[in-house]
Amino acid sequence: MTVGDELLLGDTINGNAAWLGQRLAGAGLTVTRSVVVADELEAIVDAVTSALERADTVITTGGLGPTSDDVTRDALALAAGVGLRRDPVIEARLRERAAARGVTLRPMALRMADVPEGAGLLINPVGSAPGLRVELPGGTVYALPGVPHEMREITDTAVLPLLRPSGPVPARRTLRTAGVWETILAERLAPVEALDGVTLAYLPDPAEVKVRITATGPDAALTLQGAEELARDLLGDVVYGSGEDTLDRVVHRLLGERGQSVAVAESLTGGLLGAELTRMPGSSATFAGGVVAYETGLKASLLGVPEELLATHGAVHPEVAAAMAVGVRDRLGATYGLAVTGVAGPEAQDGHAVGTVHVAVAGPGGSVRRSRPKLAVAGKGQAVRGLIRRMTVVHALDLLRRDIVGLDAVREWSDDRDS
Repeated sequence: MTVGDELLLGDTINGNAAWLGQRLAGAGLTVTRSVVVADELEAIVDAVTSALERADTVITTGGLGPTSDDVTRDALALAAGVGLRRDPVIEARLRERAAARGVTLRPMALRMADVPEGAGLLINPVGSAPGLRVELPGGTVYALPGVPHEMREITDTAVLPLLRPSGPVPARRTLRTAGVWETILAERLAPVEALDGVTLAYLPDPAEVKVRITATGPDAALTLQGAEELARDLLGDVVYGSGEDTLDRVVHRLLGERGQSVAVAESLTGGLLGAELTRMPGSSATFAGGVVAYETGLKASLLGVPEELLATHGAVHPEVAAAMAVGVRDRLGATYGLAVTGVAGPEAQDGHAVGTVHVAVAGPGGSVRRSRPKLAVAGKGQAVRGLIRRMTVVHALDLLRRDIVGLDAVREWSDDRDS
């Protein structure tokens, strides 16, 4: 249960719920529901008591700070039928932290030392407000601060050690795929879904789908191993990694193993491709640099795209993408040049529909691979523009991956997909 008006109103993304769900599931615990509650006393009391009618344990985040809208501790005291007490240990710690920072402790801050009678304290080694463990009719409530790094630290050090699965721990593995729609994956993986003790979940992102395989039973680890092997056989090279792998990390690893590098030339993505390739620490070992040639003339002056080609076909053309890839490879002295050009929208350009994208990879020895993913995206406006740009980045990185290891271009990009 996450507490906060800012979450309900969409001002803050609810990252705490996502992180907790992953962490708890990874520990073999069954998460049955996730709710968001306003900063209101009665709403929190109702949500907690209702949750304990369905679950043994409730974890809350938020509402433990010093301001007037931080009422989670008050709500838990009300639900337990007890009052609040000022904890001297927490008060002393608050004063010590303020003195160490050379600031005066405001009286309001002492609210963080008020805890429900009988509540256990969960030490917060990286912040001020402690977590709370409160026993209520029906089960236990663990109340954690809403500050993400504080919540995570208390979860790992104080909450998870107290929680134990009631049965065998499920085994899970997530396979990461690119370039194939969810429905096609599901069709291919039907034999895996038919296995006893195995369930699949499909987690789509733009141009990617994560497939989470969960195995249960006394031999969950062995069941998972067999299910994963079958899934990999059925999916083939659309699987680019597993677990925490991302396309940029996989590309850097492949390049590093071969002592190679890549440079990028971007038009419609406007620097997003280079940003993705510099996300990983140490990426400078395999990423040479990039050129954002957004204006058509710069494609000629900076990247060497023939002016007659641009005059004849415009900037959105497969041969323009190929020339951009060759140009950036040669000018930046990289092993590979990776280029993207196209129309992200929201309006058509020079007769090309929104979603028209051309990607090219110029490899060592003069080889050039061209690709045109069909990025048909429903809707219009800025959201579609962002989606097309993100999908282009994913497709470009996957095309580079395939070129490095000698794979054919993925053939599953088509318009006959679920909208």
